[in-house]
Amino acid sequence: MPARDEEATLADPTEGHSAIEYPDDVAEQIDPRFHSLEKTASKEADESLSGVGEKEEVIYVEFEKGDTRNPVNFSRRNKWMIATPAILFTLISAANGSTYALGFDSMTRDLNCTRFQAIIGLSMFTLGFGVVPLVTASFSEEFGRQPLYICSVIGFALMHLMAALAKNIQTVLIARFLSGAFGSTGSTMVGGTISDLWPSYERGLPMAVFAVAAIGGTGLGPVAAGWIEMNPRLEWRWIQWISLILTGAIGLTMVVFMTETRSAVLLTRIAKKTRKETGDKRYRARVEDERADLKTLIYISCTRPVYLLLTEPVLASCSLWLGFAWGILYVLIESITPIFQSLHNFNATPARTLFVWACFAIYLSVFTYLADCYGPFASSALAGQSLCRNLAGMAFPLFTQQMYAAMTYKWANTLFACLAALMIPIPFVLFKWGPTLREKSKFASKVMQKA
Repeated sequence: MPARDEEATLADPTEGHSAIEYPDDVAEQIDPRFHSLEKTASKEADESLSGVGEKEEVIYVEFEKGDTRNPVNFSRRNKWMIATPAILFTLISAANGSTYALGFDSMTRDLNCTRFQAIIGLSMFTLGFGVVPLVTASFSEEFGRQPLYICSVIGFALMHLMAALAKNIQTVLIARFLSGAFGSTGSTMVGGTISDLWPSYERGLPMAVFAVAAIGGTGLGPVAAGWIEMNPRLEWRWIQWISLILTGAIGLTMVVFMTETRSAVLLTRIAKKTRKETGDKRYRARVEDERADLKTLIYISCTRPVYLLLTEPVLASCSLWLGFAWGILYVLIESITPIFQSLHNFNATPARTLFVWACFAIYLSVFTYLADCYGPFASSALAGQSLCRNLAGMAFPLFTQQMYAAMTYKWANTLFACLAALMIPIPFVLFKWGPTLREKSKFASKVMQKA
């Protein structure tokens, strides 16, 4: 999400321009809530320098202009060779959220489970996708992006294997939750990778490709899965097997072509290598002295998005708007096949025409607006939005069939339409009174003061 979803705009001091970062970049520069944590981190940094000597000057390692070790200076070919596997991971993880639902008919028959039990697997994926990144987002700060990508794609592939071999629905549900957890890297970290590789003025095309993969995968995946389910020799297990094969191919390209792109991690490695080669402990990367420890980063990444979501009217209203749209998207993923089959006698494949592009328009506008509003806190703001969005995607499918059974398709969809109509004023209210709300925010006001 995405992770990011990703999903924020942060200042990049090494390039002197704005850089888009995502929810895995949680160590924003300022946090009005965590003065004590910042002091602790500063104290720990001072202690880490004690071995250097009080009177000796620290030599900070930086990339020189044009340094080919800096990912921004990689060739265009190398940049796309690194970014393409990451974007493909975004595509397959987004598609996996919805392709699962196409196999409900054969799955309930083979595993002797109810349709509602199968639907829970749809919700478990979005739960893992939304909640787990709050804990794992900080790992790239400590270990870099490349190891996290490779571990995630391996775990993601193994969960397809687990689901394909499952003998009961409980195994499928566990696999779905963990699949969402591992697949979330394809949303939350890819935007950060793009910002590592391209300066802001060149980032339009790769970001557009990433956004299309993140949203389009949810709609395009069921098209292929529908044909697989319709083949009596394939059905739901082969939806998982084919996803496993595709994920394995993506993982292989990651191992072959992907290198580390996070500048702070690269500079830390260079500093450590220089200290080892020269024996001079004065060589350090700035992040070694300025970054909080992993425990603190995880604490901030878990609490700050929720705090912002509950206390910031701008974020809460945007999250409500997008969360509702995302919930309706998952309602369609679950219910559009039985609707078209029972009312129009269509099969599963043509019944999968979703309003993905409407969600894409809302997603992109909210993404851009929150990134501009919250500046150095945007990664946490967008992590809060992603949490709300995925929790809605988790909850809506759990009551959809019961709602349609009680109210009929006509009136249940009318209720959804009325709720959507109530949210129409949200962008207009923010357009008119947004600046006033941001002035009163202790987070967004920091950005307005710097503007």
